[in-house]
Amino acid sequence: MGEFRDGRALQRLLDELGRLPGIGPKSAQRIAYYLLAADVETARRLADAILDVKQQVHFCPICFNYATREHCDVCDDASRDRSSICVVSEPRDVTAIERTGSYHGLYHVLGGVISPMDKIGPEQLHVKELLGRLSDDSIKEVILATNPDVEGETTATYLSRTIRPLGVEVTRLASGLPVGGDLEYADEVTLGRAIEARRAL
Repeated sequence: MGEFRDGRALQRLLDELGRLPGIGPKSAQRIAYYLLAADVETARRLADAILDVKQQVHFCPICFNYATREHCDVCDDASRDRSSICVVSEPRDVTAIERTGSYHGLYHVLGGVISPMDKIGPEQLHVKELLGRLSDDSIKEVILATNPDVEGETTATYLSRTIRPLGVEVTRLASGLPVGGDLEYADEVTLGRAIEARRAL
């Protein structure tokens, strides 16, 4: 009976690991066997870290990036250039752009991209909140930094058409990023050049 329970416990762990993005059955098996071989304290630290991040990390009410305090680190940083907002799809894109050291303004995380096939339109994204931020006359430029794929381009085109009438300059990341690629996987040099060579739409 104990062996049966152990088998179910292992299979449950394999199933949960297999749900993680980028983790196939073999990777799930390697991680599971590593955890089985590790001491209880190592497993407990991992479990506690997962629970802590779920309890302590939330969305910044201004830009919708991840935050551990009331606002995210970027929104709280008084040294940031507050005349520009870089619009990205997901919080991980903020991390990718920050790694380049080429951008020093603010961010706005949409929480996805327009995707009619997935029934995601502007109403499901943080577009209304972005437009609310643009009512502040100090914002002079909006940089559209969605991925250079079909959904990212659709989202950028929609935002450009919506924002331009407000009198705010709208730019898009320049070429140099591969079409169909993700910002998360671009190297710092390529992404940094794309930011510096952004173009008006």
